[in-house]
Amino acid sequence: MIENNKVVSINYEVVDALTQQTVDSNKDSKPLEFIVGHSQVIEGLEKQIIGANIGDSLTFSVSPEQGYGVRNPELLQEVDREQFSNIELEKGMTLFGQAENGMPVQVIVADFNDNTVIIDYNHPLAGKTLNFKVDVLDARDATPDELIRGMSGGCGCSSAAGEHSGGCCGGGCGCH
Repeated sequence: MIENNKVVSINYEVVDALTQQTVDSNKDSKPLEFIVGHSQVIEGLEKQIIGANIGDSLTFSVSPEQGYGVRNPELLQEVDREQFSNIELEKGMTLFGQAENGMPVQVIVADFNDNTVIIDYNHPLAGKTLNFKVDVLDARDATPDELIRGMSGGCGCSSAAGEHSGGCCGGGCGCH
């Protein structure tokens, strides 16, 4: 049975409950591995994995509160259009830049006009209920080194205050 401090290997598909569009999947790539109980994936996924067994197929929904949080209107910022003079803007496009602390940041172009651009620092999946299909492939005890350092393919997950990296479960870490 899967519990905290186990390294779990899963295949998954994540669908936006409202639009029914697939937002993340590792079907055609290697399985996602993470240490349960170490905030390497979103809380709702981790809670559903606990108690499962190798070979289980799970289907469940994750609310925004246990996923990427609710949308925070304070994470919208109006910026002078001149800062985007070399970019052909489209509403909804993703841009990558550098925050004041030097860390990479991903933003969405929420809207724009001739003078200003409204950028959104919310995680792209904030405010969304997510439907998961998960196949539990393997589980083992984490080594002492893994417990100290985390998984080699993981990331440093941050707070729900808009700091994040990567996709929903893999390719980043599912930070919330």
